[in-house]
Amino acid sequence: MSDRTPYAKQVLAGQSIEMPSWAFGNSGTRFKVFAQQGVPRDPYEKLADAAQVHKYTGAAGSVALHIPWDKVEDYADLARHAADLNVRIGTINSNTFQDDDYMLGSVCHPDAKIRRKAVDHLLECVDIMDATGSADLKLWFADGTNYPGQDSISGRQDHLAESLAEVYARLGDHQRLLLEYKLFEPSFYTTDVPDWGTAYAHCLKLGPKAHVVIDTGHHAPGVNIEFIVAFLLREGKLGGFDFNSRFYADDDLMVGAADPFQLFRILHELTLQDVLLPDSGIAYMLDQCHNIEPKIPGQIRSIMNVQEATAKALLVDHDALAAAQQAGDVLGANAVLMDAYNTDVRPLLAEVRAEKGLAADPMAAYAASGYAEEIKAARVGGAQAGWGA
Repeated sequence: MSDRTPYAKQVLAGQSIEMPSWAFGNSGTRFKVFAQQGVPRDPYEKLADAAQVHKYTGAAGSVALHIPWDKVEDYADLARHAADLNVRIGTINSNTFQDDDYMLGSVCHPDAKIRRKAVDHLLECVDIMDATGSADLKLWFADGTNYPGQDSISGRQDHLAESLAEVYARLGDHQRLLLEYKLFEPSFYTTDVPDWGTAYAHCLKLGPKAHVVIDTGHHAPGVNIEFIVAFLLREGKLGGFDFNSRFYADDDLMVGAADPFQLFRILHELTLQDVLLPDSGIAYMLDQCHNIEPKIPGQIRSIMNVQEATAKALLVDHDALAAAQQAGDVLGANAVLMDAYNTDVRPLLAEVRAEKGLAADPMAAYAASGYAEEIKAARVGGAQAGWGA
């Protein structure tokens, strides 16, 4: 190992990746959702499953909620339940895409009454943040158009800016608005927040509590995501990540599945700026749908994939890299990165886990725990969490 190993171990020991509550429910494509045994029936059971991921990885101490998928009568009680399980409520995600009223959009809808309904939902999400102690409100809008002439492109941007400004004004002193972007889907002609530049422009206008979220699956093929990361970091406007993996579009596959080298390159840029720990202000989260794989092991493996890419990024010899770059040594600079990427970091991570009192192999430890069999037997009856197709 390089002389960066002690520093790498320190960062890896403190790393935290947020889990999405919806990853523990049934999910699928627009064609079919395949139900699994033992799937949670309510947010309380989702938190119990998330706590298992944290128990075996030691790196997943918070859980993002999605409203109204995770709606409960008493959010303070839900937060207490999370604390009892040794996790906490993290980001609150809004949902303005599953109501019939939103067929033509939500905050960008041409009808002011629909826009009002959407903004009221976002304000409700801030209320939930207050009740749970959450610091971040994450917004993703399915708004857009399918046909030229369907609606005013600039007019929809005006509606978006007005809606965001009202929500931003409602935030508390220690709360943030995180704006996500997506190239396309469900709209195919225009999307109202299609890229990082659009999101950045709106966040810049809103103020210091508005930041951009990068979903690693929301880009056109070939887009250099690490450039976006470097730019937003430089501008102080990178708020967080939704980690997943894609082969074609927004596949929502397990992070690192399609292109682990891309994940390494992204984490390298983050390592250069020393923003991997929770106090950095960057919210790291998984955003995945386990359609055919078991839910809890899928989340455990995803956390491990992020940890492995992080460990490799932490082992990059920055001094050697800077020297090669300054000397114009193109191949030498590339070799520094490749040496780190090709390092087998599994022994290092096993050592970090052992020092935290965890099993060296989280997947094997969970499989041996018997929890999967317990929930299959216990969760019989009631409606499983998820969405139908």
